Parts: sequence; structure tokens; C-alpha cells
Amino acid sequence: MPAFWMIVSCFLFACMGVCVKLGSADFSTGEIVFYRGAVSMLMMVGFAALQRRPLTTPHWRMHVSRSLSGSLALCCYFFAIGLLPLATAVTLNYTSPIFVALLLAAFFGERLRWPVLLAVVMGFAGVVVLLRPTLQPDQWAGAVAGLGSGAIASLAYISVRELGRVGEPEVRTVFWFSLTTALIGLAWALASGIHRPAGLQWLTLLGVGLFGGLAQLAMTRSYRYGRTVVSANLSYATVIFASLFGMLLWGEIMPPSSWLAIGLIVSGAILVSLATRERA
Repeated sequence: MPAFWMIVSCFLFACMGVCVKLGSADFSTGEIVFYRGAVSMLMMVGFAALQRRPLTTPHWRMHVSRSLSGSLALCCYFFAIGLLPLATAVTLNYTSPIFVALLLAAFFGERLRWPVLLAVVMGFAGVVVLLRPTLQPDQWAGAVAGLGSGAIASLAYISVRELGRVGEPEVRTVFWFSLTTALIGLAWALASGIHRPAGLQWLTLLGVGLFGGLAQLAMTRSYRYGRTVVSANLSYATVIFASLFGMLLWGEIMPPSSWLAIGLIVSGAILVSLATRERA
């Protein structure tokens, strides 16, 4: 089930990406970030009320760590997108599973056998082949930001796991992250200018928050109950769903190298699942 929830999360994140792509023509990045956090936050308030679950927490320090690291990773990611080709920024952001594996080995004493590390590298290689990134000499600031987004996101993912281990419910974890994201997005939007949505634009922005919030819930459940490296490596499936949406909605034709990349990503996910199952 943890693997299932991560696949669901990847699909929902890809749906969110479609909404972001549609909304980026009319709204600034800060505005989209704000709606991403605000809509998700309101959803979590509603879910918490239905479950009669308080949003206050004794583990506020852990929530601060998860929320700030996740929001900072998001800011680095958008900064990188502004300076780099989108494919390069996305590829650098998807180094997070590699950082997760390294952090678990360095600071949590988890021994990662070579099949697990090979699987993570295979997944990242698949992303590289699929997106075919390019980097120019004058883009190093964006490259550092993109790589930083992957590194900082790995801290957020591990924080999600630790919150799950102390019994924090998914709705509470996503609420505090969404609140932090909304506040940062609001400050960003105020600095760059705010536009009032009209007509179908509301649906696009609501979709960003709705799909993003549901994806966060599914991702949090996966990290709470599953193996961290397995969940992190399965996150590469977002690239697959995004590529398929590109074909269906924008007529993007995938070359044979893209299908090779999908094979690498799926093979890496299967390998890491088998390798960690053998250890159990």
C-alpha cells in the first residue's frame, strides 16, 4: 500500500503540474504558490474537522523543520526554473532521492546495499534521458539552486517520515506545510503584483491547490508507512505521468529515447523495492 499511495501521489502531482502550466500564462509564480498553499490549507482544515482531529501539535519543532525545508526547496526550484531550461531545473530537482539515500546512510545509520544505490542511480539516469537537460556556462547560479532544491527536499522527505513515526496524522503534517507555503507565496505575490482571477482561471488555481493537497496526503501516507528510499525512488513516476500528459494535452511526441527513459525509471523502482524487501 505505501507504494500504491506514492503512485497516486505522483499522478496527482502531475495533474497539479498541468494546472500550473495552464495558470502560468496569467499569474506570477508567487501567486500560484500562494493558491497552492491556501487551497490545500483550507482542505486540511475541513478534513481535520471531519475527523475531529486537532491541528495543534506537541511536535511543532518537527513541523517547522518539515515545512520550512519543503517551502525553501520549492522556492529554490522556482528560482532555478527562472534561470534554467525547464528540463534542466526539473532534472536537478529530482536528485532528491539520491540525497535521501545518502542522508539515511550518513546520519541515520541505515546500510544501503549496492542494489538500492544502483536503483536510485538508474531512476535518475532515466530522468536525465527523458528530459535531455542542457546547461550553459552562465547558468551556474540556477544550477546550484536546482541542485539545492533536490538536497533540501530530501530533508523534507525525511522529516515527513519522522513525523509519521511519532504518530502525526497526514492531515496535520500537510496543514502546517500548506500554511507555510501560503504565507511565503503571499509575500512573493505581494512583491511581484497580484491579479484577480476570472472565469475558468479560478478552476485552474483551485486545481493547483486541490491536486497538490491530495498529492501531499498520499505522499505523506507513503512515507509514513513505507520504506523511505522506496517511496523516494517511486517519486520518479511523476515524470512519466507528466510526459504522458504532455502527449495527450499538448501533442508532444515522445521519441524512442523517452520510452527508454521510462523503462529505466520503472526498472529502478522495481529494483529498489525488491532489494529492500530482501532486507526485511
